[in-house]
Amino acid sequence: FDSGSMPYAQWHYPFENKEKFERNFPADFIAEGVDQTRGWFYTLHAIGTMVFDSVAYKNVVSNGLVQDKHGRKMSKRLGNAVNPFETLDKFGADATRWYMISNAQPWDNLKFDIDGVDETRRKFFGTLYNTYGFFALYANIDGFDYSQKEIPLEQRPEIDRWIISLLNTLKKDVDAFYADYDATNATRKIFEFVNDNLSNWYVRLCRRRFWKGELTDDKIAAYQTLYDCLLAVSKMMAPVAPFFADWLYKNLNETTGKESFISVHLTDYPEADESVIDKALEERMSYAQRISSLILSLRKKEKIRVRQPLQKVMIPILDDNFKTQVEGVADLILSEVNIKSIEYLTDTSGVLKKKIKPNFKTLGRRLGKDMGAASKVIGQFDQDTIAALEKAGKYDLQIEDRSYELSLEDFEISTADIPGWLVASDGNITTALDITITNELKAEGMARELVNRIQNIRKSSDFNVTDKIVVNLQAEAAVSTAIEKFGDMVAAEVLANEIKVTENLAEGESVELPDDISINIQVVKA
Repeated sequence: FDSGSMPYAQWHYPFENKEKFERNFPADFIAEGVDQTRGWFYTLHAIGTMVFDSVAYKNVVSNGLVQDKHGRKMSKRLGNAVNPFETLDKFGADATRWYMISNAQPWDNLKFDIDGVDETRRKFFGTLYNTYGFFALYANIDGFDYSQKEIPLEQRPEIDRWIISLLNTLKKDVDAFYADYDATNATRKIFEFVNDNLSNWYVRLCRRRFWKGELTDDKIAAYQTLYDCLLAVSKMMAPVAPFFADWLYKNLNETTGKESFISVHLTDYPEADESVIDKALEERMSYAQRISSLILSLRKKEKIRVRQPLQKVMIPILDDNFKTQVEGVADLILSEVNIKSIEYLTDTSGVLKKKIKPNFKTLGRRLGKDMGAASKVIGQFDQDTIAALEKAGKYDLQIEDRSYELSLEDFEISTADIPGWLVASDGNITTALDITITNELKAEGMARELVNRIQNIRKSSDFNVTDKIVVNLQAEAAVSTAIEKFGDMVAAEVLANEIKVTENLAEGESVELPDDISINIQVVKA
């Protein structure tokens, strides 16, 4: 509402709507620019005090200014103004609004960058759209409409229980942020859940469950879990992205018919179920995500494709709980990063050498004149001291008669690579990756590359996901070895009744493989 009429004239009070006015007075909040501090902000309180002996509103959201991407005020003179109608036409109101709210708190100035709106459209709305599209595609194939029996949560796989736990934690967090007028952190939490956890972790790791032929209890559980997540997200995002949220909500209910409301805006905010929140499970899966991310970053650094299997990764053990938690998700980690085994190190002396230095960003202001002395002390930490710091998560730094309690974020800890291994750290987690590729591993890597190329041909040929095929491969030494050793695996992955290696194959599509290998692949329906 316009602050000039809120909270009196918007109800045409005192001429009518007396009961409606009294139910809504004082208003919950007022939103205006900071220049209204001595204008409407003061005037409305003055009126309320004189007429009703009451404040006129309970909270103030004082809006910052919208600047250009360099932090300059938008003006005709500078030619740096953005036409809002062109932006809305190109990217939509929801993407524009989500970008503005998630990029900066409403009371802070916003550096408006049109590329940021496009990134929001792609990374958040595009990801959510594709996640729904994945659900709808397979739900339509299997005839899933939520009329199937509800699979009890305790009977669902751990990854289902994890995402449901995380979803209910999200409901609590977002509700608290909205209640505190902190829509910025609310949108950031929703984005993190959709992008990092629901799409890039849950759906990706559960794809095979949706691909199965028959509608088993496990497959029904996957559908129900993904549906519940998408439904809750549509409700949580609705205050900031009302159009997309309503589209998602309506499409979900056209697919399943679980809820009878005609619009997401007629539903209640989803309530968190505390009984399904499992913090130990959330921690365990967080370890899996962080460790996988470290290993994948090492692969990228060394330009080793994820489809190329590797033999081993070493992980130093922080404590018994850490080892137990990581062991609980070890199979998931190994599958995600394509590695054969994990070795847990209880004593890293002689294996991993760590270096430490102060984090000047966090310590500079706190330590002031003691920063130089602190840097010298920290630089002399030995391996045992660094290990103790990582385990405890804190350190009491003494400079003369002054004491400072420091946390892990106050330090920058790195680990040196060792011959034949690559090392990376994230906070108190370290991974050391064996990058030696044996002939056996190389053959398996080639087999996985062939799976990828054949699947791409299936897709470009518009085959149904259930179609059986026959594959013809042009003979080449590395390809022949891969099929000889891992042909059954390739056939199972691509639904091939037969895979043949043929000399001088002229038919099919030409594909590129690692090590500058180029062959023809012919794929036909069985």
